[in-house]
Amino acid sequence: MANLARRNFFARGAKNVQQLPWIESHEAFMDGCTRCNKCIEQCETSIIIKGSGGFPEVDFTIDECTFCYQCATACPESLFADQQQTPWLQKIEIDEQCLTYKKVTCRSCEDACEPMAISFKAILGGPAQPIIEPDLCNGCGACIKPCPSNSIKMTIGNN
Repeated sequence: MANLARRNFFARGAKNVQQLPWIESHEAFMDGCTRCNKCIEQCETSIIIKGSGGFPEVDFTIDECTFCYQCATACPESLFADQQQTPWLQKIEIDEQCLTYKKVTCRSCEDACEPMAISFKAILGGPAQPIIEPDLCNGCGACIKPCPSNSIKMTIGNN
């Protein structure tokens, strides 16, 4: 029989795991999650997947979070914060692999960003460069999937 306490302990240390929205404490989530998969089944964009140790995590390469709250509603445990709270404290970063930094015109992230947190600044002699407005970014991840160079990453804050 699997030692669930040990599995939870090791899963807690997983790096770069995108947790679900409205989870206030990663540790409390890992301790309380029964891995019933109800959040996975109810996610309207199917971005919640079974991750390390069977724990649910978000994969923005599939789609974006619409903040529908169905993951929280489906959960039989008391792991999620109230829907009125901020879903998570995360923002995007664009790394040096961005096509515009390689003098190729691309604006797929801007087109996908509904809150208009990504804009482009004209540069003399080259394609416009991306500008991120952190105050407008809600961390939905809509810009990640359409990026042809996989240069957009989510920075996970204190959520």
